[in-house]
Amino acid sequence: MNEPMLRSAGPPPAPQALPGSWRAAYLCGLLWSFTAFNLLRLVTYLPTLWAIHASARSDQHSLLTWIGWALSNLTMALWLYERSQHRIDAAVAINIGNAAMCGATALLIAWYRV
Repeated sequence: MNEPMLRSAGPPPAPQALPGSWRAAYLCGLLWSFTAFNLLRLVTYLPTLWAIHASARSDQHSLLTWIGWALSNLTMALWLYERSQHRIDAAVAINIGNAAMCGATALLIAWYRV
């Protein structure tokens, strides 16, 4: 129980998988699933943006929530970027995209509240 909560900032050890093994197939499928579902997630922001714009009202949306989500996604992207030794991989890119879409929603909400 005396183990520190945070460990070294270095990247975790890479999982060992032999080409053609079950683990390699699993990791490949996981990467494609992550990418596909998160690209779909980026598209799901569009109806909210459209609804706010079409109604010219944003009082039904929480500005604080959308700012919080934008900052959460942005800091996650930065954390992943640091953990991956300053490489922009799929996880970093998706979190940047999510941060951008949440930020765009927050800006649109703010625009219609002025």
